[in-house]
Amino acid sequence: MAGGTFTTTIQAPPERVWAVVSDIGTHGSWSPKKYTVEWVTGQPNQVGSKFRSVGWGLAEQTENTSEFTERVEPTRFAFRSTDPQGVFLDEYDLRPVGDRATEVAFTLTFPKMHGMDALTTPIVFPLMGKPNIVKRLAMLKDTVEARS
Repeated sequence: MAGGTFTTTIQAPPERVWAVVSDIGTHGSWSPKKYTVEWVTGQPNQVGSKFRSVGWGLAEQTENTSEFTERVEPTRFAFRSTDPQGVFLDEYDLRPVGDRATEVAFTLTFPKMHGMDALTTPIVFPLMGKPNIVKRLAMLKDTVEARS
């Protein structure tokens, strides 16, 4: 199955984690593969704002336009990204763990795939996509903890 929820626990309070996670401009600094963002409309990182991103999908470079759909500081934000396969949903949920740590849950929801992607994505995502997301969350953890 493609998509899913992935978690990490970061040794920093939610406000510090939020400062990095909710700023889409920082995402390239904790991505294991090249990822760039260019703002298209609206105030950056706010509901309704749109950005264009270039990064890597499962096996190839991808480009899409995304829109922030939800922002509840400092616990949740989400955006949807549109590409030729449809609309993908990225959601980040932050939850305090004790006094000094934060659990980050990242949920990626794929659209219904069509054609060859419907056949290959369930095979390729567990082999390439999941490890990439796990590595990205580890890099997020390192980034936030280094700033603390």
